[in-house]
Amino acid sequence: MPLLDTFGRVHDYLRISLTDRCNLRCIYCMPDLHMRFMPPARLMQADELITLARHFVSLGVKKIRLTGGEPLIRKDAAQIIESLGRLPVELAITTNAFFLDRFFDLFDSIGLRSLNISLDTLDEKKFKGIAQKDSFRTIWKNVETAVSRGYHVKLNMVVMREQNLSEVPDFIELTRSQPLHVRLIEFMPFACNKWNYGKTVSYAEMLELIQGKFDFEKIKDAKNDTARNFRVRGAEGTFAIISSVTNPFCSTCNRIRLTADGKIKNCLFSREEGDLLSVLRSGGDVKKHIVESITAKHAARGGLPPFESKGAAGEFEKNRAMISIGG
Repeated sequence: MPLLDTFGRVHDYLRISLTDRCNLRCIYCMPDLHMRFMPPARLMQADELITLARHFVSLGVKKIRLTGGEPLIRKDAAQIIESLGRLPVELAITTNAFFLDRFFDLFDSIGLRSLNISLDTLDEKKFKGIAQKDSFRTIWKNVETAVSRGYHVKLNMVVMREQNLSEVPDFIELTRSQPLHVRLIEFMPFACNKWNYGKTVSYAEMLELIQGKFDFEKIKDAKNDTARNFRVRGAEGTFAIISSVTNPFCSTCNRIRLTADGKIKNCLFSREEGDLLSVLRSGGDVKKHIVESITAKHAARGGLPPFESKGAAGEFEKNRAMISIGG
């Protein structure tokens, strides 16, 4: 039986966070430079993570994406990835690409071919301001290597009005001559990232900016896709807009999140969590708790008010920081 919620949505896509740690300090994800990370004892150990993943697969999960923090910073990342690669699922990863060169051979050996790479600017100086680290050259070299090795590479750019909005055309220009898939993501509210509705560059605003510079066409979106996909005519790659705030896709959501400390979140914005790790460690019925979490899923936004409503920012800030949820 598939994992169904009360709105008939099938949940077959699991995002597992390996860690809340990261070597970067992106201002929208980890705004607090003095953030306390989870102690190792609170994290899922490798065998526990694999066991929980197997439970999800037995309930119909067909795709697993590894996230963080930065998933490749975890010392046993290779062991975990190799083990997950044996499961009958499509395996993918979201990474900042800093450590990517250490993992290409492993990815090749298990057939992991889909890389989502978080990159918010193509300007080295601006990168240091956004990520608060001087790592752009290493990351860009690994992006180029991934493309040359034939990986399906998506560049995830969080569009921020006062930071990188002017670079949207530069990112799309990359798709003309390279098989890159640029994803423009609306700035979303999480704990301590100082979001308000006016800071979000909307789907409509991004599209208007792009229309003034490119001749492009709409292309077919995949089933359950969070992105609206486009292609500049004649381009090798594509671009897409993920509009969680102004044009959400809750009605077709098929995603489940498992945090690094083993909590199930049935919605990115939900403050409600189920402690699967504690259930596993105590010998409880993990599958029962997974089913209960999905059954309890709200129709939209984790049951919180519309983003544009009065007081919404304060409500969404009660969630975790993005880095402790998993991208």
